[in-house]
Amino acid sequence: MNRAEKALADIDNTDLIRRIWCKDHTVWSPDDSEISSSLGWLDVDSQIDGLVQYLKKLESFIQSSDVRHVVLLGMGGSSLGPRVLRDLLGTNLGCTDLIVLDSILPGVVKSVTDVIDVSKTIFIVSSKSGATAETNALYKYFRSIVVDILGEKSLGQRFFAITNKDTELETISRRDLFRDIFLAPSDVGGRYSVLTYFGMVPATFIGVDVAVFLGRAAVMQRSCGPEIPLRENPGAVLGALLGSMALEGRNKLTLVTSRSLDSFGMWVEQLISESTCKDGKGIVPITGEPFVSVDCYGTDRVFVYIRYDDDENDENDSKMAKIETSGHPVIRLNLSDAYDLGAEFYRWQFATSVIGALLGINPFSQPDVELSKDRANVALIHNFKYGMPIDFKSSQSFKMILNKSRPNDYFAIMVFCEVTDKIKILVQKLRQRLLEKYGLPTTVGYAPRFLHSTGQMHKGGPNSGLFLQLIADRSEDIAIPDEPYTFGTLTDSQAIGDLGALSDLGRRVATVRLGLDPENQVLKLIKDIG
Repeated sequence: MNRAEKALADIDNTDLIRRIWCKDHTVWSPDDSEISSSLGWLDVDSQIDGLVQYLKKLESFIQSSDVRHVVLLGMGGSSLGPRVLRDLLGTNLGCTDLIVLDSILPGVVKSVTDVIDVSKTIFIVSSKSGATAETNALYKYFRSIVVDILGEKSLGQRFFAITNKDTELETISRRDLFRDIFLAPSDVGGRYSVLTYFGMVPATFIGVDVAVFLGRAAVMQRSCGPEIPLRENPGAVLGALLGSMALEGRNKLTLVTSRSLDSFGMWVEQLISESTCKDGKGIVPITGEPFVSVDCYGTDRVFVYIRYDDDENDENDSKMAKIETSGHPVIRLNLSDAYDLGAEFYRWQFATSVIGALLGINPFSQPDVELSKDRANVALIHNFKYGMPIDFKSSQSFKMILNKSRPNDYFAIMVFCEVTDKIKILVQKLRQRLLEKYGLPTTVGYAPRFLHSTGQMHKGGPNSGLFLQLIADRSEDIAIPDEPYTFGTLTDSQAIGDLGALSDLGRRVATVRLGLDPENQVLKLIKDIG
């Protein structure tokens, strides 16, 4: 019996699926630690009618308004789901243009400011905790712009909020008379929240038929139910396959997607990394990696190919066939139309709960994400007190950490600079050379987004990561209203905080300063590899 079959047998023998549906915390831990109150995402079906009816009011507003842009201010689970919906459904439906702003880099903030007309723009402030530092800073900035251009009386009409009950954001929203406040279920964690208001409010703005979308998710929910034979349960089977292969050492989940689903890979990346990577265990998701010769892939890989029928898939189909023929495990998932995305969101959430049980971890906590935040706050205080940032650099160089690589390691590239098309291309070339020469699977995180995603994996997951910070200087900066620091200072503090947290944990980390010419500096790194 192979490990996958053994995992399915163990799931059957321990009555795992029924226990998940009963919200039995002992599936994951003898200590509840709020596990049983984190499982509201399980039951999509019973929530559809109320959610759809409430969103009909929003549809009426959209149809009667002249809104051109919707700017979503959010991080992590508040932004990644809406980004997927926009990329796959937004352009097809041709409705309001959704801009997902999950960056505080001054150049990115300015680029959004320059493209919108605030008199025809709605802002969605989205934060489960209601206290996300970056989201709050972005709200203060755009609030100031709206007041300056349209006046104080127009402020509330331009803003919506999505948050939990009794948060700081709810208080601010009521104080500033937001047009509407969507209070999401408190028993659904951020990375499991795409099928709640956090995903469905932005979806409504771009014209998604939310009833149909959630209906597909509800079909998948029923397919994952306790009465379904285990081997016909798509979420349980996916979880059993990935969890069992991780226990065998194949813990590099390599996601290959059709072009339109690139951002879905980012959503899965957060779900898997933040849910499974803790206590020194976990599955490392590899997304958007360039294809190379099959000889470069190690025995720590499992490939999941998520295919969308409406895309041109010949190249991916051919390369995945070669990978499978070479002996690597390949799992294939297929979307026949865009609304199947609702089902896939649910399948992966359920699968992740099964993976957590198999790995013996709590998939609903994120115990290590505060490490960087605490360090960043120290850096901000230093800047405020002394009028200058902490002078920081790692004690190791790029070449030094490469020389410390071991079998089954991965290489994390953490980018603190504005993302141009050229930077994206060069970072992909850097990934390709690291894989070809060193056999290293690579991840890429753009700040501050990755701090709310793979940041948990970097600090709480397996100590198998090599970490490279790429930090560019700024030619411009933007003040944050009512704060003694700028967006640039906040970004620098986050880089300092993350370096400190990784160093404290003994991770192999290097910092490369890119100056004002990041493209040439990344090119030099590629040449250094040879």
